[in-house]
Amino acid sequence: MSSISNNNDDFSRCLIFLGCAIPYRVSSYEVSSRSVLAKLGVELVEMSEFNCCGLPLDPISHEAMLVLSAKNLAFAEVQGLNVLTLCPGCAGTFKKVGKILKEDFKLKQQVNERLKEVCGLEFKGTVKVKHLLQFLKEDVGIDKIRAAVIKPLVGLKVADHNGCHVLRPKHYIGFDNPEDPQTLKMLIEATGATCLDYTDKAECCGAPSVGVSDKAALSLARDKLSHIKSVQAQALITICPFCHIMYDTNELRIEKLFNEIYDIPILHYPQLLGLALGLTPEELAFNELKVDPSKIIKQATN
Repeated sequence: MSSISNNNDDFSRCLIFLGCAIPYRVSSYEVSSRSVLAKLGVELVEMSEFNCCGLPLDPISHEAMLVLSAKNLAFAEVQGLNVLTLCPGCAGTFKKVGKILKEDFKLKQQVNERLKEVCGLEFKGTVKVKHLLQFLKEDVGIDKIRAAVIKPLVGLKVADHNGCHVLRPKHYIGFDNPEDPQTLKMLIEATGATCLDYTDKAECCGAPSVGVSDKAALSLARDKLSHIKSVQAQALITICPFCHIMYDTNELRIEKLFNEIYDIPILHYPQLLGLALGLTPEELAFNELKVDPSKIIKQATN
């Protein structure tokens, strides 16, 4: 199967890779992202023949992870399009595998033998992958986003949560500074909202600990919510589906467990941006959020 020639830096028209979790567990992220990207004039092409990025299999079978990831990348090469993901784990896996295979010719041959056997594809390493955060900054641009805002969210004070994987490991991601990230803050402030700093901003949400200790995971999330409340943020902005699940799904549980009240809505960044672009709460799937966002919607739409 031959590949269409690809302009390696062109993301004006790109494949959207949704991964496994977002369509089934966090559809509000997909809906709001599609609405916002359409408003910004981004053309998304559906990636119909995709499988899991491979990340969940890495601890069990590194080889299986490499083949699954390479299959997605090889399919994108056939389409001649770069890949946009909403999940940091998927983006990081694709970037890692792409770099590993391009630097290890023997391993690349082994993976391609498996690909040829199972699906007739070949990984060449000609496409790029970007997470939504990187794409919005580098390919849409802060200035274009700011210019598209018709309802500036002036007076709204929020906190940001980058999560662990969108910028780490830096050796593979190569974008922003994981110890002092600025991109999400810049994108938030492009909407007119104020992005507040808070203690332990770079700490994990706790989601990776759920399988080991539910209580430990909730304690980590509770610490983060407490620090966010202490600076009087009106909402927390996320760009990772699993971070969003950890906070939005568990905030009410944490309040009951620790006998505390936070009242902090958890918004996907595209939901915040969408309000500033004049999109309706329905177009941004606000109804799917667990923590009531009505105060934010009222402030943004008045």
